[in-house]
Amino acid sequence: MTPGQARPDEPDPLLKEAARRSERHRRGQDQGEASVAHLLAQIGVLGWIIVVPTLLCMFAGRWLDRTFSSGLFFTAPLLMLGLALGCWSAWKWMHSA
Repeated sequence: MTPGQARPDEPDPLLKEAARRSERHRRGQDQGEASVAHLLAQIGVLGWIIVVPTLLCMFAGRWLDRTFSSGLFFTAPLLMLGLALGCWSAWKWMHSA
């Protein structure tokens, strides 16, 4: 068996992807076009998915910096961590549909 081949008991990845896309297309035909309000709501949710973890981490960092009088020692890394977590969550949310 060559490295690119699927094992006999596993379905071909190309067939699996084609079936997934076909199902998505069929669902889109059944549900029709999304309204502008629905699309704007999705964009709003996407924004909040990114903003909330970023702000929570920033506030936690500011609190730690005030508690330990450490300038921006905790705020900067926690802000970046919150942003990364928010972007990762948004990526997962966009690709879950």
